[in-house]
Amino acid sequence: MKILQTRTLRGPNYWSIRRHKLIVVRLDLEDLADRPSDTLPGFYDGLVQVLPSLEEHHCSPGYRGGFLSRVRKGTMMGHVVEHVALELQVLADMTVGFGRARATSTPGVYQVVVEYQNEAAGRYATRAAVRLCQSIIETGTYPDHELQTDLADLQKLRAEASLGATTEALVREAEVRGIPWMELENCDLFQLGYGKYQKRVQAALTSFTNVLGVELAGDKERTKTVLESMGAPVPAGKLIYSFDELEPTIERLGGYPIVIKPLDGNHGRGISTNICSWSEAEVAYDRAKKISKGVIVEHFYAGNDHRILVVNHQVAAVAERVPARVTGNGHDTIADLVAQENQDVRRGNGHDNVLTQIKLDASTDEMLSRQGLTLDTVLDAGQIAYLRATANLSMGGTAIDRTDDIHPETVWLAERVSRIIDLDIAGIDVITTDITKPLREADGVIVEVNAAPGLRMHLAPSEGIARNVAAPILQMLFPPGTPTRIPIVAVTGTNGKTTTTRLIAHIARQVYDMVGFTTTDGIYIGDRLIEKGDTTGPQSAQMILRDPTVEMAVLESARGGILRSGLAFPHCDVGVVLNVAEDHLGLGDIDTIDQMARVKAVIAEAVHADGYAILNGDDQRVAAMAAQVIGKVAYFSMEANNPLVQEHVRQGGDCRYLRRQLHRHSATGLGASDCRCETGAPHLGGTGTVYDRQCPGGELGGLCPGDYGGANSGGATEL
Repeated sequence: MKILQTRTLRGPNYWSIRRHKLIVVRLDLEDLADRPSDTLPGFYDGLVQVLPSLEEHHCSPGYRGGFLSRVRKGTMMGHVVEHVALELQVLADMTVGFGRARATSTPGVYQVVVEYQNEAAGRYATRAAVRLCQSIIETGTYPDHELQTDLADLQKLRAEASLGATTEALVREAEVRGIPWMELENCDLFQLGYGKYQKRVQAALTSFTNVLGVELAGDKERTKTVLESMGAPVPAGKLIYSFDELEPTIERLGGYPIVIKPLDGNHGRGISTNICSWSEAEVAYDRAKKISKGVIVEHFYAGNDHRILVVNHQVAAVAERVPARVTGNGHDTIADLVAQENQDVRRGNGHDNVLTQIKLDASTDEMLSRQGLTLDTVLDAGQIAYLRATANLSMGGTAIDRTDDIHPETVWLAERVSRIIDLDIAGIDVITTDITKPLREADGVIVEVNAAPGLRMHLAPSEGIARNVAAPILQMLFPPGTPTRIPIVAVTGTNGKTTTTRLIAHIARQVYDMVGFTTTDGIYIGDRLIEKGDTTGPQSAQMILRDPTVEMAVLESARGGILRSGLAFPHCDVGVVLNVAEDHLGLGDIDTIDQMARVKAVIAEAVHADGYAILNGDDQRVAAMAAQVIGKVAYFSMEANNPLVQEHVRQGGDCRYLRRQLHRHSATGLGASDCRCETGAPHLGGTGTVYDRQCPGGELGGLCPGDYGGANSGGATEL
């Protein structure tokens, strides 16, 4: 077998309107073109041995084991590759289930369609599926070590493409609210909404985040100074820049215990707490100095570490953060207990899972040494060994939800601090012995204020109630009633697309100040040509939807872009299908006019429930698209007597048709340019007066081209 071409679809497409993420492989079966699976000795047994989980694939029979029954009875290898590619992704923790395998007009060549969650993983899985099937055909099996390598590679690709817990929560909440989103050029910057209504997020930084607030929060010493000047409780301490300042600073603070941390560190890097000796202070200073030129030395406050999340100056959630630790069982070493803890399915690398893997390093050894322990120590049953001094989740810590426990005075203080630092989203770190009491009564202090705080400790705490903190962030960005989408008109057909697109854009400019549109000759924002060339594909459409000045989009959508990548938008407000002809057949495995009609129908089917599909009532294939439209349908026609138009109107539908005729002005003494002809001509059984446009001039008694426009009771309008 040989893969001839691989395409990635990212929007509504020829294969599915609702399954946007699809890999389409053009697969040449070569020597297997006339050899179904039941003619390949040992193939069925080898496939079941390598991937027994294929038993769960129902396939067209509709029952468990349905796919394998087809393999036993005989199916073509394109179909097998489809299911294997899906299963490899499932085994790598990516839930997918949609696939298709269809023969093309080229003998032995199939189009294999496979759903994906991660684009790179989907492409890898299809290649691996071909390798796996080829190996079973040739050798009767696929080596287990190769299968495990494939799965490990797929999991790595999934992890590398992970959005992170914070971004993932925000885009999922956007989807729940029907807000479209897109990533901007792989730069971890995400756009929510279209055109002039868009907002942007980068993790928990938003379009509303004040850059001065971010700068202030990033400088811990300045933050502490500002808060102290405003009466907020902060730790006693000093910023130093040389080792010579360390000892006198400790003496000035009244001695140990102390905390040493870098001036502008994050994620707990370089922080050492509860330092009780000079030797520990020396090590801690060197650790902090590697992170920052400035080092903060503070008095150590006993108590538990809490993160207060404030969104739009209101407390959204509170979590107690617990440093990485293990609990003894009386027979396993600390190293063994850590290995067991890392088997927790919730623990992943970096921020790709609810918790982070616990890593053992010099900091671990130091922390254990303070407790009189080593990695080889066997803890008594119930005995706790702390592995880190700081409670950051990125260092393997855990979180306990305390949202319902925080004292109202501390809520007020946190909300005030978010305004003082001027952050729309702030993570305020508090040390206190009792979060249920005011800080002043529990020897509590504010130790840090963080811009772009991570959300996962609140979204999925180790203990307590999970808080949907993405909801108040989306509520802040898009208050109730705030629009998120600009109107989108998509135009397709075989002939007339560009002219129609330009006419619609011209009409729209009478209503909207800034209309963006794409055509075969370029991308336009208002009257300005932004990019010259054939720009009828999804990338050009996305340029319009990303532009923050655009109020309406009119997008010419050609066959090529739909087949190559799918649409750039999940839904449109108006989808116009002009016609379907035999032009361009034979390209992209579209060999018949009915297949071409299916391509064009993507536009009509992408119209949302409140939108309109505008269909050519004189083109049988276009008119038939109405059966799959979930929105409303309006026909246009050159003929008022079109039976489809008449029936549609009788059922209360909407139609437009064109009738041009010439009539002679009566000699009334008025110039033709002053004429307003009128007639009471009935149309489609309706009644009413139909008015001409003002005549364009001419001699008395000259001919006036009558462009009639009116509406009857059935909904048809003469144009």
